[in-house]
Amino acid sequence: MERSNALLGIAEALRRIEAGELRARDLAEMCLARIAARDGEVQAYAACDPARVRAQADEIDAGRRHGLLRGIPFAVKDIIQSADYATTYGSAIYAGHRPGRDAACVALSLEQGGVLMGKVVTSEFATQTPGPTRNPLNLGHTPGGSSSGSAAAVADGMAMVAWGTQTTGSITRPAIYCGVVGYKPSFGLVSTAGVGLLSPLQDTVGVLARDVGDAAATVLGIHGRRFESAPEDSRYRLGICLSSQWRHASPHAVQALQSWVARLASAGYAISERSLPAEFEALIEDQGRLVAYDARHALAHERRTDGARLSARLTARMAGGEDIDLPSYVAMQRRAALGRCRAESLFDGVDALVYPATDGEAEAGLENSGSPRYGALWTLLHLPTVALPVARGPGGLPLGVQLVGRHGEDEALLRIAEHAATRGARIDD
Repeated sequence: MERSNALLGIAEALRRIEAGELRARDLAEMCLARIAARDGEVQAYAACDPARVRAQADEIDAGRRHGLLRGIPFAVKDIIQSADYATTYGSAIYAGHRPGRDAACVALSLEQGGVLMGKVVTSEFATQTPGPTRNPLNLGHTPGGSSSGSAAAVADGMAMVAWGTQTTGSITRPAIYCGVVGYKPSFGLVSTAGVGLLSPLQDTVGVLARDVGDAAATVLGIHGRRFESAPEDSRYRLGICLSSQWRHASPHAVQALQSWVARLASAGYAISERSLPAEFEALIEDQGRLVAYDARHALAHERRTDGARLSARLTARMAGGEDIDLPSYVAMQRRAALGRCRAESLFDGVDALVYPATDGEAEAGLENSGSPRYGALWTLLHLPTVALPVARGPGGLPLGVQLVGRHGEDEALLRIAEHAATRGARIDD
């Protein structure tokens, strides 16, 4: 297979497959070859069965399966159930566990003709204790969490796209750390059926992809809809959202964001600044407390029956929910609900918000996967976000930004993100 096929976007790959110029088997073999060559070092995959992958691709090439993802190789985070592979939730407690069903996003991807490459590594129960995955851009650095395997597999060419989940920042951070795009849809746009949930009113299923078009094609594809790019002459209004969280961002991360926005301004975008209102600042702290409370409840069975095999980090996080009583929990949920009702006001006069995505470059070492803080508010508010790598830091690893859109207006946000990624010059341009 020609090397050029490895660089195809999903839309172009689909066009070539439909025209008979490319086989699903070609794309599958490309990813399998990359897994064989690199996964021993990167350790993105928890499970991959090449024979099963080839059988799926051959079925598509024989014309027995069609759809908007026909022949596209995709991977699935190991917190998401799949009938053909074990789902371990990143925990030894569930080694070899076979739920016997596909989660909704897996089943719909297969229904649309996708080729399941296998399961990719997650941190323990999609929390903060990392798995073995390394950053493919620098093996001595973290790939981020908890969708670590999803980001690494896509960044290293082991899949064209991968499903992940986000409770706080678990799509946004690994996307930037590994230099790919992370799309967290509006809450509920992708069904969580068959997903191991930690915080049911926050957990969101999304994707890691090589570019915005691929992310959009995947999520819209399972809904039977094609993505349409914005007109070339589009000019958008972006609001830089300032908050207390900016103090954690490195000077290099802030400079990367500001330089990217300046390039967009030069391209005709209208740029403004606004400060995050105090009521939303307060929700940032609530978000972490809600996760601690929810995790303690979601993992109550594991705590009671096999607590010794839970990591000390996860145990401590759940303990943080012990001092939250029911009235306090309900009060936080009410504040969050009120914030969601008022979130539209954040977009007065703008089409999308610009926000930091990470503190900086991926940290050295594999013990810590970085802070998810920049996704906290937007996840709690159920707003769609797209994380884009836009520059390289002093260590040579990516720095990025986050675009935030109105709830339910995902297609509009995706069009803005794709257009801005081009006008603002991507990291590898």
